[in-house]
This record gives sequence, structure tokens and C-alpha cells, in this order.
Amino acid sequence: MVTVMCAGTFDIIHKGHLFYLNEAKKLGDKLVVVVGRDSTVSKIKNEEPVNDENERLEAVKGLEVVDLAVLGKKSNLFDILEEVKPDVICLGYDQRVEEEDLEKELKKRKIKSKIVRIKGYKVDKYKTSKIKDKIKN
Repeated sequence: MVTVMCAGTFDIIHKGHLFYLNEAKKLGDKLVVVVGRDSTVSKIKNEEPVNDENERLEAVKGLEVVDLAVLGKKSNLFDILEEVKPDVICLGYDQRVEEEDLEKELKKRKIKSKIVRIKGYKVDKYKTSKIKDKIKN
């Protein structure tokens, strides 16, 4: 069984997220989605998510394409890798994780995973920050 892992904030789920997750699922048998902790999201994006981590987790769990959804670890962004041990890690087109840094972390943890960056879907329309801006205006 090939396990594919995706990670993200998933604050306001939209078609871009669904595209990302469906494309990832095509690469394996089991899709595990890691939902970012509030503290991690705040640090990376310099803003609080609209929905808290438990609300976001429940929303992701409700998606048909997702086999398992879990919260990320509070200790370190990469610690979840040791728990999931994915065969494939899918990165979103706009995620700020560099493949080279991820490869080093995987090697250090003796985890053999293929890294795939998924292209964006109508990024001028389906991006959470753009949706939030539209709601504000």
C-alpha cells in the first residue's frame, strides 16, 4: 500500500484544495492529510487562521478523498513524518517548503519518500488569501 501525505492549513476549503488532494490521491492508495497547528500557521503565515485547528481538522476529515486526517506536531514541523512514514509527500504549488530542505530532513530521519509538487488550480481565483480579501471587501 502506497501512503501519500499532504499538509496544509486548509482554513477555508475551496476547489484549489480539492484539486491538490485529488491529484495527491492519484499517486497512491492511502491519503493522509496533516492539518497545521494554529501555532504553526501563525508563525508561517504571520496571521491567525479564521478557523481553529480542530475545526479545520474536522472539515478535512469530512472530505471523501481523505483517508486519514491528523493534526501536525507541536514540537517540529517535520516530526509528523516519523509517525506517517509516507511513501510520497505532496507539496502544494505555493507551500514554502523547499524540496532540498525536505530531502535533508527525510535523510536525517531515514525515511525514504518521493517528493512531488502539485501544480496550482486556477490560482488567481482559488487561493485562501484571495478568498479572504474578497470577503473583507
